[in-house]
Amino acid sequence: MKSTDTNSSREQFQQKHGIVGSSIEIEEIVNVIQQVAPTDITVLITGESGTGKEVAALAIHAASKRSKKPMVTVNCGAIPEGIIESELFGHEKGSFTGASDTRKGYFELADGGTIFLDEIGELPPSTQVKFLRILENGEFMRVGSPLARKVDVRVIAATNKDLESEVRAKRFRADLFYRLRSVNMRIPPLRERREDIPALFEKFARDYAAANNIVFGGITDEAMDVFLNYYWPGNVRELRNVAESMLVIGNGRKLTAEDVQKYLKGFQVHNEERNLPVFVPKNPDIPERELIYRALVDLKNEITELRSLVLDSINGNGERHGSPVMRSAAGHGHLSLEDMERTMIIESLEKYAGNRRSAAQALKISERTLYRKIKEYGLQ
Repeated sequence: MKSTDTNSSREQFQQKHGIVGSSIEIEEIVNVIQQVAPTDITVLITGESGTGKEVAALAIHAASKRSKKPMVTVNCGAIPEGIIESELFGHEKGSFTGASDTRKGYFELADGGTIFLDEIGELPPSTQVKFLRILENGEFMRVGSPLARKVDVRVIAATNKDLESEVRAKRFRADLFYRLRSVNMRIPPLRERREDIPALFEKFARDYAAANNIVFGGITDEAMDVFLNYYWPGNVRELRNVAESMLVIGNGRKLTAEDVQKYLKGFQVHNEERNLPVFVPKNPDIPERELIYRALVDLKNEITELRSLVLDSINGNGERHGSPVMRSAAGHGHLSLEDMERTMIIESLEKYAGNRRSAAQALKISERTLYRKIKEYGLQ
């Protein structure tokens, strides 16, 4: 009962703050947000571009005691180095050419609330020193002013860079990095939580249809399979753009696999018998060889994971042990590894009334692996 109440509370929190997904990864993120939101602790959010770092930041602010005050969002990578200190800390009239008036910076505008510094890894070294001072004691000086001022601001920062590597390369201050990562929240790429794709697509499609008076005719299972097998280099942002584009062109009809492949231009499928996807990325930063290597590593890990599961279910004396699901699967005689996998998955799903998370935990495999095996064996 307590677990059900917890799940219901988390789902309500997600719905309230626009967090979509039921994967283990999203569950962990929501748990962290609920823990840190009521405090003033600094949070560093890391993850690839387009994963939803700003959504997490907004949820932290909205669930905090500062929610009635503003959250000021600053894209550090979009501000030229020559004016970034003026933008962040403000300036006095006449402090530089063009400073015709005294102006408050983003930190003063966020006083009492939250400041979200996106792309924090782009801060110039000289600005990093002054930013560290604000983190330490809330003090700063406007450009052109000798007067120290104080603000009460909660800082949330985000980056798609590996800041540890930036520190080693001396492009990011070590003391600032350690101060920032009081809580380090990683938002996983979409390919690591593929089970969230159907819910995300549904939300984006229905929201866009409602806002633009467009009919959403749904999507075929085959089309969703293409979505689930795509690499998503642009993550959630790319999924949203694809969903919206397809709705405009779809004209109210049910979207097919052919429709999807027109929009996922880097996606090709070869060997239709096995329906294995081959990714041909347009992004030069993600070489095709690297993507194929990653896919092979994922496949090897899944096979190893399930093979170990089967072998561990029977000890050296032939005595069966482990969970009830494991003992049941081990008792089916001389089946092939594939047949044993399928049997174990079926019995686990039956035991837990179709709850995939519980079944995956009982099988001691990831929910992602279970999802793929269900698709592979046609158990949906």
